[in-house]
Amino acid sequence: MASTYSPLGIELMATGENAGTWGTKTNTNLNIIEQISGGFTQQAVSDSGDTTLSVSDGSTGATLAHRIVEFTGTISAGRNVTIPLDVQNFYILKNSTSGSQTVTFKYASGSGSSVAILNGKTVLVYAKADDGTNPNIDSVALASDLVDDTSPQLGGNLDTNSFMIDFDDAHGIRDENANEQLFFTTTGSAVNYLNVTNAATGNDPKLSALGGDSNIDLAVSPKGTGEIVVGTGAADATITSSGAHNLILDTNSGTNSGVITIVDGAGGNITITPNGSGNIVLDGLTFPNADGSADTFLKTNGSGTLSFAEVSGGTSWQAVKTSNFTAAAGEGYFINTTSGAITMTLPSSPTIGDEIAFIDYAGTFDTNNLTVGRNSEKINGATADLTVATERAANTLVYTDGTQGWLLKNN
Repeated sequence: MASTYSPLGIELMATGENAGTWGTKTNTNLNIIEQISGGFTQQAVSDSGDTTLSVSDGSTGATLAHRIVEFTGTISAGRNVTIPLDVQNFYILKNSTSGSQTVTFKYASGSGSSVAILNGKTVLVYAKADDGTNPNIDSVALASDLVDDTSPQLGGNLDTNSFMIDFDDAHGIRDENANEQLFFTTTGSAVNYLNVTNAATGNDPKLSALGGDSNIDLAVSPKGTGEIVVGTGAADATITSSGAHNLILDTNSGTNSGVITIVDGAGGNITITPNGSGNIVLDGLTFPNADGSADTFLKTNGSGTLSFAEVSGGTSWQAVKTSNFTAAAGEGYFINTTSGAITMTLPSSPTIGDEIAFIDYAGTFDTNNLTVGRNSEKINGATADLTVATERAANTLVYTDGTQGWLLKNN
C-alpha cells in the first residue's frame, strides 16, 4: 500500500512498506516536524501576483512547513500569500517587504477570514482549517505591537521604569467614555514645563512652573470670554500668598499697570497705586491722583469726581493786628487800636459768600476808630468806607453782589 501525506508534507507510511528506506524516511519526517515546530525561512513577495505556499510531500524546505516566515521583496501594492485549504497550523509572520504595503495571509480560496500584516509588523496567526470550503485564519495580538491593537487594556498599573511617555501634539488622555480629559500641546523648542507634586497629610499638592529659565510665569488661560474660577462653590474662596510674603496684583506682567499690594504682617497696609496719571475709582467715585494741601477736604462735583478743596463756612482767626492790613476772605481778626487808628482794607474781587470777621481786641475802637476800606466795593449799599467807633465791637461782613456789596451779619 502506498504512503500518504499530511497537509504539511509528513509521509504517513503504510504497514510493511518502505523496507530498507524506513529509517531515511523517518529522519526526513523528523526534520519536517522540526521545521514546523521552530523553523525559520524567508519568502519573497513580488508585484507579479499573489504568492502561493505549497506543500512538499515527504521532503524538507517547503515554506509552508516552517513556524516563522519573514516576507521579503519589493511591492508597490498590497499582495496575498495563500495556503492550501487543509492546512491547520499556527505561524509567526513578519512583513519585511519594501514599499510600505500590506501582505494578507489567507487560504487559497473561499470566503473565510484572513489576516492583514502591516508593513514592518509581526503577527501570530493560526490557520483553523475549520471548513472544507471557507476555512478561517485568525490572529493573536502580540504585546510588543500595541499599535496593532486598537483597544489595548492593562492588567495592572503602568510603571514607566524611569522613562517618559511621549504624546503627539494636541493628543493626551481620554476618560472611559472616550471623551477628552487632558490634552498636551507641544512646542518644538520647549525648555519650561509644568510640575505636579503630591503632598502628605496636612500639606497642599502643588502645580508649579519649572524649566531652563530662571523666572517663569504660570499662565492659566480660559477659553474665549471664559473666566478663571476658584473655590468649591460651597464656601467662600480665598487667594493667598505662599508663606510670609506680600500678595501683589497687576496686569500684563506689570507693564503699564497699576498695582494692588496686600502687605503681609501684623498691621500691614493694603496699597492701591494707579499707573502714571491714572486714578483710583471706587464704586463710581474717582479719587484725585495727588495729595491736597494741609487742612483741605475731599469734595464731589456731583458727577463722581472727587477733588481736594479748602474748608468753607468756618473762620480762620489770625494773630492780633496792630497796624493797617488787607483782609482775606474766610479770616477773622483781633484788632488792637490802643496805639492809634487802624484801616482794614477789604479784599479785591470778592465773590458771593466771602466773609470777613473782626473784634475790638482792647476795647479801644471808641477812642481810636477802625476804618474798613471798601476797596472799590460798596459797604451796606454805600460807596463809602465804614467807620467802627463802638467799644468792644464784634462784626462779620458778608459779600453779596455789586449792588449791596459787603453787608454786616451782626452789628
